[in-house]
Amino acid sequence: MEFETSYCNNINNNNNQGGIFVGPNQEISDFIGLNSYLICNSGVQIIPHLGPYWPQFCPVNPFLAGLIELGFNPDVLMRMEVQRSMSLLQFMADEGVVPSPEEEIKRRNVISKLKQIVMQWVKRVAYQCQLPKNRIRAASATILTFGSYGLGVHNSGSDIDALCVGPYFATMAEDFFVLLRNMLASRPEVTEIHCIKDAKVPLMKFKFDGLSIDLPFAQLKVISVPENVDLLNPFFLRNIDDTSWKSLSGVRANKSILQLVPNVELFQSLLRCVKFWAKRRGVYGNLHGFFGGVHFAVLAAFICQRHPNASLNLLISNFFKTFAFWPWPRPVLLHGRMMPPTIPSESRFLMPIQLPCSPNEYCHSNITRSTFFRIRTEFLRGHALTKDILRPDFSWNVLFDPFPYVKKYAQFVKICLSASDLDELRGWVGWVKSRFRSLLIKLEELQGFCDPSPLEYVDVDLAAPNVVFYWGLQPSRSDIIDLDFVDEDFMKNMSNGYRVPPGRMKLSVVKASQLPKSVTCNTGSKGVKARWRILDTSQRKMPVQTNSLPHDIVGFMATNGGSAEFPSAGV
Repeated sequence: MEFETSYCNNINNNNNQGGIFVGPNQEISDFIGLNSYLICNSGVQIIPHLGPYWPQFCPVNPFLAGLIELGFNPDVLMRMEVQRSMSLLQFMADEGVVPSPEEEIKRRNVISKLKQIVMQWVKRVAYQCQLPKNRIRAASATILTFGSYGLGVHNSGSDIDALCVGPYFATMAEDFFVLLRNMLASRPEVTEIHCIKDAKVPLMKFKFDGLSIDLPFAQLKVISVPENVDLLNPFFLRNIDDTSWKSLSGVRANKSILQLVPNVELFQSLLRCVKFWAKRRGVYGNLHGFFGGVHFAVLAAFICQRHPNASLNLLISNFFKTFAFWPWPRPVLLHGRMMPPTIPSESRFLMPIQLPCSPNEYCHSNITRSTFFRIRTEFLRGHALTKDILRPDFSWNVLFDPFPYVKKYAQFVKICLSASDLDELRGWVGWVKSRFRSLLIKLEELQGFCDPSPLEYVDVDLAAPNVVFYWGLQPSRSDIIDLDFVDEDFMKNMSNGYRVPPGRMKLSVVKASQLPKSVTCNTGSKGVKARWRILDTSQRKMPVQTNSLPHDIVGFMATNGGSAEFPSAGV
């Protein structure tokens, strides 16, 4: 993608904020913040809201203040800042991080259809409960989005996190997981629907018009749920059960964050960049022991609050500077929120981040000693690369370079998960990933350090549907690592509470030189996620990636030189 860049300097525009700056030799200069917009070739218009730049300039960027004291032209430096921020937005657009207008319309249509379905559902539930006619007419439920889509930082490959909020008479066990599930399954646009009842936050997963949806449920003690119900209002939170409280936390956290940041557009741009960086560097994913979306959202909001007048590139620089030297386990909490009376001392709170919607709750964390070290190392690297962000030879590409697993580690733990069919595999993979932390801790006890790469692959030599992970190991005194005890103990953990027959898991140690070509050639630039269907099982195939779908392997290529096959969105 390329951008057509336009700058607007209109003194009479109320959006432009002026500032007085004292320059070299005590010269007084009056600056007007720049508002600029980008227009993509595809028609996407981005309004980055990069200014204002000069009010409170010295506290925001002492490096630039030093340059001005040396006699550099402030106007030139201001334009350099704008251009650097614009180049970052250009880079992100080139990487497919910004969805197209057509994708946005499709997502809004899907949400609208879901709202219509849950309204039909709640009326049916009210009728089956034999409520009076006036209560049936008043009964309502709604769909609220959260996660990356709710914050406005999703990309073309992102799932939609949506919450079904129902009234007091709608139950999770019968009405949500049975009646609503059946209503969704009967729709031609809904595919791959399955229920995950044993998760900490029970939910349904399905595809609607090809878009992946995660749908938990919350029950409020009201007869009618407003379409845009305010879940920060204590009235709607009275006497709700623990499961509903957990389900509501994502929506409540999103709303609190958006209310607390001084500039929503700048926050969204910063968060997009930070999440993309974390995925490239292999430190994204709560299930793998790293920060998840809500963690990075709070960290990005924290930086925006501390530097309300900073441009995007300065926010990036301050993000890495702040958290590279943050005195963990001191908790991160947003301004306007109270310090909790107690700070958790458990090992998984090595890097505590307070949920903005509740002073006594923290973002759920699976961080271990190994992932703590990896995150801190990446923060320090980011700071080293961005501390002089206006130097002439600076390049955003270096900051976002994919983490070189094969160069860093000589040995890997291969975790192969397989099952007899795709539906069983999906449930099995989700179950195992939810318990990855215990596996990581056991490997740390055995090796001292383990890097749980979030990248997923497919072993094309196995006939059964499978997903493979490769976790990096530090050098060991012995080339032989006994994983039998770890495998046996972890599988016992896996079997506890699993309601359906589990799939299969195999642990093995492989050297970097033994990794498949699909692993050694993968840069991780698009956050590989496995797909499991091979259309023709008579020939061996290798995964094929796409530059347009950031998170997916979209098909398999025959190794005999045949053309690539691209399954439909329903794989």
